[in-house]
Order: sequence, then structure tokens, then C-alpha cells
Amino acid sequence: MTLHPQEQWIIPEQTVAVARASFPKGNVYMLMYEELGRLYTDQDFLELYPNCGKLAWSPASLALVTLMQFAEGLTDRQAADSVRARIDWKYALGLELTDQGFDHTILKEWRDRLVKKEAESLLLDKMLARFKEKKLLKGRGIQRTDSTQVLGAIRMLNRLELVGETLRHALNDLSIHAPNYLCSVIQEDWFDRYSSRIDAYRLPKDKSERERLALTIGADGHHLLAAIYDGGTAFDLCECKSVEILRQVWVQQYAFINSELKWRDPKDLGLPPNSIQIESPYDIEARNATKREKNWTGYQVHLTETCDEDYPHLIVNVETTPATTVDGDMTQVIHEKLSEKELLPKQHLVDSAYVDSHHLVTLRSNYEVELVGKIRTDTSWQALQQTGFDLSYFRIDWDQQQVCCPVGKISQSWRNRTDKSNQPVIEVHFSKTDCADCQKRELCTHSQKNPRLLKLRPREQHEALIEARHRQTTEAFKQDYALRAGCEATISQAVRAFDLRRSRYSGLAKTHLQHIAIATAMNVSRLFNWWTKPFKVLRRPSAFAALKAQYPGSTFSDSSQMLVGG
Repeated sequence: MTLHPQEQWIIPEQTVAVARASFPKGNVYMLMYEELGRLYTDQDFLELYPNCGKLAWSPASLALVTLMQFAEGLTDRQAADSVRARIDWKYALGLELTDQGFDHTILKEWRDRLVKKEAESLLLDKMLARFKEKKLLKGRGIQRTDSTQVLGAIRMLNRLELVGETLRHALNDLSIHAPNYLCSVIQEDWFDRYSSRIDAYRLPKDKSERERLALTIGADGHHLLAAIYDGGTAFDLCECKSVEILRQVWVQQYAFINSELKWRDPKDLGLPPNSIQIESPYDIEARNATKREKNWTGYQVHLTETCDEDYPHLIVNVETTPATTVDGDMTQVIHEKLSEKELLPKQHLVDSAYVDSHHLVTLRSNYEVELVGKIRTDTSWQALQQTGFDLSYFRIDWDQQQVCCPVGKISQSWRNRTDKSNQPVIEVHFSKTDCADCQKRELCTHSQKNPRLLKLRPREQHEALIEARHRQTTEAFKQDYALRAGCEATISQAVRAFDLRRSRYSGLAKTHLQHIAIATAMNVSRLFNWWTKPFKVLRRPSAFAALKAQYPGSTFSDSSQMLVGG
């Protein structure tokens, strides 16, 4: 593909004439170039390439091709064909009509280079910088964030399928790297057992037979690992990725009890938590998670977009995590990234999973960001039943480190601790004697032996928590928070129009690159709508809801004539 140097990127006159004749009303890629100019330059990607050796394809053009590829959901081969054949693509890339393009494998090499250099975010960051130059984006506005599940590029496996496929994966790999050595350590019946894919419908249905097969596979895998780690080979097979995956899966799924190999039982021997448990040998970073009624194996993506009234709604940050990562762990990360881009909001709308007292305080003090989300209410039985003494009945003296209960008794101890999330918490204990003699004990605690125990956050967090719980009951909060619902439409657009739900690639880094590319494509699509539609498109009502507007004078109380076509 003959590309013009970026400093002289001028669209050939013949390409301009043919493109305008073919698209008299304009085209999304043509308008993108005319309004924004060059989104990327080769200078943006200098760190990805050496300064000597063979000339590389223009990274700025490859970045633009990647954007257009994900905008239309094309494969690498289809994207390369579009560069060769489509006039609007040639216009956006500044190519001659006779340009022959490039081989589709260049795109994979380009993505691998981005992932290897951990430069995936450049595609979005450079685009956002261009938007700021064009006054299409501003900081200190209103933003909103939400997450959705992403299915990994793997099939879901049960435990028996997992161990069988893991051993089969290692055998296939070793058959390429050390075939002679492999033949010297395996047994003949392995060919019958592991030559074909391990599928549930081929496995025994009886539970005892399945357990025997699991132990057989476990013994075979242990035999192979022992031979590799104990015996000498022409080269170190321990360095093979498939062998290391085999070792990790066997540690997670099997255990030795009195020198006997055991198939781990979830109740007796236990299994590792989902956050570290390998679900497939073909993507060891994918995790299985359940969120409400949804269960999936793969990843999770967090999208942050602007939602200011007088600006286009653009995605400004994308974070991809394993499926088991909770939303609250990403709150700080998201704001750190926004701070680096100088795109911190003044008000950030999120759901309750992103909010806790720690975030309310740190974001306000470190970034001057108001986090707007529904904080979890007091879950104690006293607060839920509204028949006992919840935390609001106790008077806290922070200076003296004491708490006065509803009947006037003073706490006995004040201890600083950390909770399961390693966050500071204060434990306040009352005297056993005071609680035992209290006539209102049944309103305070159900314990017959222990006195009342209170757990408090540090003062600043506690006060922020109380303030947030009070604020979310007000009408002003409901009006502000209503804007957060727009995140659902963004996720719907990403899933339905840009195929966000399923990963194209294996691994967290490549999946994140896919999400970055989708975000850039969504931004261009939204800008096209912003430029071509002078009014904001409201949500379309359903046909039945619109029916009432057709008969504004009817109360539908005596509409039998209308219903029969009168």
C-alpha cells in the first residue's frame, strides 16, 4: 500500500472527485476526515517501531483501518479488501483509487505490536486529544460509568472437560516441540483417549464412571509432569507454556492425600476461588463469574462516557478486567486514568457497586470529583425492621473516642481494625454489665451473651456515608441520578451494533485492545450523528404507547366503537 507521508497527507484529486460523486450526501468516513482532519499521525506511534531496518507500514493508517474495521465488525481479510475496493475507505486514508492495499496479516502484526508495547490506549487517547482541539470534548463536566459482561473466545467447560482438554493441549504442543521424547513417556491407550476433543456428550453419564475417568486423566497428567520435571530432555520442556498450564490446572483440580492422587471434591478438599481458577487451557486469564442471574466465563468491560447537554456523548475511558473483578475495585483506577488524560469530571454518575464511603472521600479530596451513586443502606436488622436501635440512635464523640448508647451508657473500648477489603474500620464495644442489665436489650442486640458491637468507618468516611444516605432520599438526587440510566443505552449500542459482548481474541490484553477499538468506532459514529442531526433524537415510544397520542380526546372508558372499527 503506497501511503503518503503523514506530514503531506493530501487526498488525491481523483479520489476526492469519485468519492463525492459516489456519496453526494456525504459518508461517515468522509465527514470524519473533513471535520477532524488526521486523527492519527505516524509520530504518535514512534515508540512502537525501531529507528532502523525495514520500513514499516504507516501506523497512523493502520490505526485508522482498525477503527473502521471495528466500526463495521469486519475480519482482517474483509478490512484489507475494503482498503483495496472501497472508495470511502480510500478517501479517509488518502489513497489513490488504484492503490492495491496490503495483506490482511499486517493487521494482526499491528495488534500484536500494540499489545506487546502495552500501547492499546493510544488509539483512544490520541482521538480524545483531537476532540479537545476541536472543542468537542471538555473536562469537569458530567460523566457516567457502567460495566457489562464479555464472553471469552472459548467454550465453557465442566471440570472433567477442563482437565481432559488441558492434557490434550499439552500433548498437542509437545507433539510439535519434542515428538520423540513424548513417544518415550506416553502409553499407547493415550491416543484413544486424547486424540479427539473432549466433549461432555462423549463422556460417561454415570457419576462413579466420571470420577474414575477423572482419576485416570489425573494419573496420566501426573505421569507426564513427573517425566518432564524429573527427567532430562534435549531442551527444557518446563518452559513450554502448555506444560505450565497443565501443572497449574493439576494443582487446582487434584490433591495428594497420603501419596494417593485425589480428585478434589468442592466440599472436602475444596477448589480455588473463581478469581484464580483456570477455566480453559486456551485462555488462562478468562474467569467464571455470576452477577445476579447471569453466569459467564470471560471478562468485564467498564465504559465511561461524557453526558453534558451541549456536547456529543463520547466514550473517554475503557477498562477491561477479569470477570471476577468487582466494580468497586475499578473506581479509583478509572479516575486515575481520567486524571492522566485531563478529563476528570465534576460530577460522576455510577451505580451502587462503584460507591462506598472510602471513594466518596478520596475522590472529593484527591480529584475534586463528586461521586453520585446510591450508597448501600444500613443492612443491620435494627435498621431493616425499624424496630430497634440502629447506628443513628448512638451519639459518637470522635475526639474522646467514645459512643453513647440510646439509654445513656458509654462504650468500653474503641479499637482500630481493618476489614476483609483491607479498609480501616473502628470496632466499638460496650460493657457486658451495662448491656446485661439494660431493660431495652432486645431492641439493641439479639445476642444473649455478648454486648452490643458497633463497626464504624473513620470519621471523614462515616460523615460522608451519613450525608450520602440522606441525600439519596431527596428529589434533587433523583433528578441528578436519572441521567445515569443513559449508560444502559451505551452498553446496548456497544453490544448490538459493535459486537462488544463476545471477545474476538484470547487473553486480557487483546480483549482490551478490542474494547478500545470499539470505543473509537462508537465515538466516530456518535459524532456523525451529532454533525448530521441538528436535534437530539428522543427515545421512540412503542406502537401501543403511541396509540394514546392518536386519540388525545379519548378516555378509553367507552371506546367499544373504536375497538370494533366504528
